[in-house]
Amino acid sequence: MGTVPIYVVLGAVLFSLGVVGFLVRRNIIIMFLCTELMFQGVILNLVGFSTMMQGRAALQGQVFAVFLIVIAAAEAAMALGLVVLLFRRKPTLDAEAWTALWG
Repeated sequence: MGTVPIYVVLGAVLFSLGVVGFLVRRNIIIMFLCTELMFQGVILNLVGFSTMMQGRAALQGQVFAVFLIVIAAAEAAMALGLVVLLFRRKPTLDAEAWTALWG
């Protein structure tokens, strides 16, 4: 265990920026983009840590990263559909307008 690869540090920075953006911003689209940024930070950390491992563990980390990329793409498609549906019901993208949902 020598030095930490730059990929791990960059992944942690991406994840931190995503968390801060999700907590600070109130626009629904920006919140979903920050969620995607957090996903990409986790994926980059998986690949970074898999470069530190050797043998089968390195391959497992990369396969899991590809699986998470597929999950992130599916989440982005569903989030876009949800944003369009919410915008049609109430023409605003402010998250505060959706705090009280009714059936």
